[in-house]
Order: sequence, then structure tokens, then C-alpha cells
Amino acid sequence: MKKLYFKYGVMGSSKSAQALMTAFNYRQKGIKVLLLKSCIDTRDNTSSPMITSRIGLSSQCITFSQDENLLLLVEKYPTCQVIVVDEAQFCSKQQINQLKELTIKNKVVLCYGLKTNFKGELFEGSKRLLEIAESIQEIKSTCRCGEKSTMNARIIDGYVVTQGQEIQIGGDESYEGMCYECYKKYQTTPIEKLQKITENENLNETNIEDELSM
Repeated sequence: MKKLYFKYGVMGSSKSAQALMTAFNYRQKGIKVLLLKSCIDTRDNTSSPMITSRIGLSSQCITFSQDENLLLLVEKYPTCQVIVVDEAQFCSKQQINQLKELTIKNKVVLCYGLKTNFKGELFEGSKRLLEIAESIQEIKSTCRCGEKSTMNARIIDGYVVTQGQEIQIGGDESYEGMCYECYKKYQTTPIEKLQKITENENLNETNIEDELSM
């Protein structure tokens, strides 16, 4: 349907993979798709702009700046019926409004991105999407403890940090999706130390189970 979709999840929840699979499915049916992402995302350091997922899927895309008019950009590709935007949290409020206007022009617009930053606060683009998107869907993922991930933790020297600039581009080495309990816990105790404690606890539980079964 010709409407604005927002599909959000934490870091590592396969947002980019789902964006690429959605584009593939449309193209298989002969529908032309325009893949877009903000030029703020510089993780794919290649000669040609790409959307790349952690599981190895990738595709060329068109990048746009923060002050670019997306209505004018999409007009350059009049045969595209579906617009897929990756890292949509980096869009400005005005750009989200422009994406919404594209649905009036009979375009399907699917936005994939983070809802909140590493402090747990809404990005500008995500806030506007939550306000005006007709369809909002969470892409769920699991914390290292087994609970549902809800926070985008920024990690420096093994600790979760909550101070710094909102935008700092990075991958698995810098960010991790966590539940709120782990997000708070790793702010004061390094991840490596808690991992060893958990491993020892699991080992002790295994030994007790072995003794009981003898």
C-alpha cells in the first residue's frame, strides 16, 4: 500500500538486511525500487555508495545530505515506485515530511533505522516518523543476557557510556543492542568482568547438575 512505513530496531537487529530483502522482493516482482541512505553513514568505505548488512547482503544505493530535498531527489527517478530508506534516523524532520509527501504521489516509502540514540533519546528523524508514519513496526532482537534488547549501548574500553556527541559512526566494535538492565549494569562494571562472572556461574551450575545426576 502507498503509505509511510517505519521499521525500527536496536543496533544489530538486522534492519539493513531487512531493508535489502524488501527491495529484492519488490524487484523480483518487476517493481522498481530506489534505495537511499544518509551520507552521514560512512561505515561502507567504498568507491560506490552501498547499503551493507552484517550478514553479508549489500546493494548500491543513492546517498543524500542532511539538507537535501528528497522530493527533488526522487523526481530524478520517476519510474521508481518504492522508496527504501536505510538509517532513517539521520533524516531531518523536514526530510521525513518530504518522504510522507511522496506517498501522496503514489510512492511506497519504507524507512528502516534506530528509534533512539545511545542515551535512550529519540533521533530527530525517528521522532517524526513515530508521529506521522501510518505503519510502525519493531524489529526485535535479543540482549547478550537473553532478554529483549531495547537500548543502543555505546561501548568505550569495555564500558557503556552515556556522554558524548549524538552521532558517532561505528559498528559492532562501538555499539551493542542491550536490555535496560545490562545497559545500566555495564556503565559501572566492564563487560569483560561480568562475562567472566557469568561464565563462572554457568560453570558452577553445570557442576552442581552433574553431581545431582550421579
